[in-house]
Amino acid sequence: MTKNKPFSTINDLFLRVVSAANPGAVLWQDAFGHWQPLSSDQIYQRVRALAEQFLAWGVQKGDRIAIISENRWEWAVTDFAALAIGAADVPIYPTLTGEQIAALLADAGCQIAVVSTRAQYDKLNAVRHKTRLERIVLMDAPTPEGAISFDYIMEKAEGRGSERDAAFDERVRAVKPEDLATLIYTSGTTGAPKGVKLTHGNIAVNQAVVAQDFKLTRADACISFLPLSHITARALDYVMYTNGVQVAYCSHFDKIPEAMHQVRPTVFVGVPRVFEKIRQEIERRASVGLKKPLLVWALGVGRRFGHVVFDGRKPKSLCWKAANRLVYSKVRAAFGGRVRIFVSGGAPLGMETAEWFASAGIALWEGYGLTETSPVIAINTPVHHKIGSAGYPMENLELHLADDGELLVRGPSVFSGYWHTPEGEAEAFDAEGWFHTGDIGHFDQDGFLFITDRKKELLKTSGGKLVAPQPIESKLKNHALVGNAALIGDKHKFVSVLLSPNFAALEDWARKHGVKAGSRAELVEHPQVLGLYGAIVKEVNGSLANYESLKRFRVVAEEWTQESGELTPSLKLKRRVLHERYAALIDSLYADEATAHGAR
Repeated sequence: MTKNKPFSTINDLFLRVVSAANPGAVLWQDAFGHWQPLSSDQIYQRVRALAEQFLAWGVQKGDRIAIISENRWEWAVTDFAALAIGAADVPIYPTLTGEQIAALLADAGCQIAVVSTRAQYDKLNAVRHKTRLERIVLMDAPTPEGAISFDYIMEKAEGRGSERDAAFDERVRAVKPEDLATLIYTSGTTGAPKGVKLTHGNIAVNQAVVAQDFKLTRADACISFLPLSHITARALDYVMYTNGVQVAYCSHFDKIPEAMHQVRPTVFVGVPRVFEKIRQEIERRASVGLKKPLLVWALGVGRRFGHVVFDGRKPKSLCWKAANRLVYSKVRAAFGGRVRIFVSGGAPLGMETAEWFASAGIALWEGYGLTETSPVIAINTPVHHKIGSAGYPMENLELHLADDGELLVRGPSVFSGYWHTPEGEAEAFDAEGWFHTGDIGHFDQDGFLFITDRKKELLKTSGGKLVAPQPIESKLKNHALVGNAALIGDKHKFVSVLLSPNFAALEDWARKHGVKAGSRAELVEHPQVLGLYGAIVKEVNGSLANYESLKRFRVVAEEWTQESGELTPSLKLKRRVLHERYAALIDSLYADEATAHGAR
């Protein structure tokens, strides 16, 4: 298979990877924290060994195999092995509870699950009676009674070297574009998860063209840390594999800073919240001594040349070069110092964040897509880009705006339907085959797509005004003291906001200003803290229309995380959860609504 030949299935992609004679296709960390390589030959033999085991257990074409694991090489091997024999995999977030996982496995009809750790095994084993599971394969050692050792299966791959099995390869090639590749359950920001059916063809046609402007080569490296159960991370890994880029698996988010300095990637892809948190941490560290005025000066210089940086050029200004040496180089060093491609996806990035990074000498390419579209719909690239946009539409898709501004999509990467949810399909597609994305957007005169918000998340005040929460929340999160923000006010007279602090920054501020509190609950109610956040809200209100302005706010004592349930695995707000959790607090904001004119 030649490098430039287009592929029609993920199995074609797999065969391309293992035919590349690449000694360092993958990097993984051993128990001592040392990075170890996996060659393309080793990947082939391990995929083949696991696929043979699946067949020995009676797995048939179209059967579903669950993967419950953090990012690691075993995840990729399991994925490729299931697809190699015509089965479909069901990636499930390891952060879900046992009951949640059991419900998904029962719905998908999985009889085999491959899990990462003993904790995942114990969680799943406790609820396996609620599923059709017959076997649970455990990646980690030792293997408890009732589990099957992944390492034992991998022993069959040892000693095979670079030999190829013609019968296995023929089975791999026999899989068709229309065959089901994966069943991905959406994380559900507003309702119950639905299983998205994606075929080999859906994913392959998207991945074949999405990265062509980035000129990726075997000299590049990328850290795989976004959850592989999410389509963005999985599609990213496929793109990296296809282009020979070294993929380094990082299993825990808190290990990312160390991994960036050790691997020194040339490609970095994150969701907007990752870039927002990196920005906040840089600003927090620069908040003492002479560092703050230096950062302010450098960003001021960079702001004048942001458009040059975004066009991929290096400004010739002596001031910019000085700021680059003193400040921008330090920002790039936080990513390992070698990154040449920065990409953000998974949610709208926000103009302020894009401009901040451009002012810091970094062109941050934003992309947009959905699980249902495999996933990329539009993307900014070094060739086609416009700062603040979601990107230029993919060449093999049709895009159209409904009368209410909702984006509609049609094309070969659009999914084939929802699993066991015909009513969901009827809602998602119209009579002409257009998929309703649920996102509100518009196109500019050059054809670039701009996404403003989720249709279901738009707030409609009692006066009939529509308010898009995400852009306003993004403005709030640009402040180093704001960890997260959630607008509320649907069907109410005015809009309010719940603020979850960046507690590291807030506690630093409190120490410097002599604010004492015995707990976080006391801290967020301290008059000086309320005045501080009131000033942030007032500043943001200055850029908003009157009907959008935040009339009231509350600072909560909790930091919203994926683990505590307020965020999805792609770090988007679970608004339904927030409304339930803070129902009493929200009620207090609107207790005097009939007579209120806006106050704290």
